Amino acid sequence: MTAFDTNVLIYACDKTDPERQRKAIELFRATDDGVLVWQVACEFIAASRKLAPQGFTPGHAWNRLAEFSALFPLVLPNESVIAEARALHLQSGWSTWDAMITAACLVAGVKRLYTEDLPGRSIAGRLEIVNPFAKP
Repeated sequence: MTAFDTNVLIYACDKTDPERQRKAIELFRATDDGVLVWQVACEFIAASRKLAPQGFTPGHAWNRLAEFSALFPLVLPNESVIAEARALHLQSGWSTWDAMITAACLVAGVKRLYTEDLPGRSIAGRLEIVNPFAKP
């Protein structure tokens, strides 16, 4: 399974950076095993207010979230996510939110997380973290 962080969803809607928008949309099209992490869905609605100067309204955000949900099954958190996130946050110094998203991916069996927020790496061979916007 493949997951996308909030920034990838935002870039898919952001008209001010056509290159990132194109890359985000291409990722969605090229992924046939994608999932939508619950926290990412919630963060998308909150973060989409950054797109307001482009005329992107809360209604647009909810409509786009519905489109993302139609493409990718929703991964819901459980108690194991909290324990995994706690370890990432306290032992590795990750931000709370990055730890929660990554933990949700680990618990759900996601193999790849596309994000711009975390450095590219592999976590215990279980999760590959990839920045799709990094310059080669």
